[in-house]
Amino acid sequence: MSTENETRIKVIVELEARPGKRAELKSLLESVAAKYGPSRPAFLGSRCFEVLDNPNILGEIADWTSAEVRATVMQQAMADGAYAPLEELLAAPFRATVIRQLP
Repeated sequence: MSTENETRIKVIVELEARPGKRAELKSLLESVAAKYGPSRPAFLGSRCFEVLDNPNILGEIADWTSAEVRATVMQQAMADGAYAPLEELLAAPFRATVIRQLP
């Protein structure tokens, strides 16, 4: 039988902004997290990071209660067009890795 901690996940997202677009990308990430995060009990929070050797790359680590719930929230955000501005801001496709702690 699994416990709540075993089902929790982290999502590590790496996004490379076009030159000069880093601030806009950071702002977009913050606004999407503010709109789609706190209202969802499954969203446990997120933090944004910078990559020290490449100022155009931002990282985000988000905590969720489950991969299924996160997928549902992401589908809703995509349907609402929340991520539509990404195409203009990204230099390359973003990378998202969903992980969970080993038992």
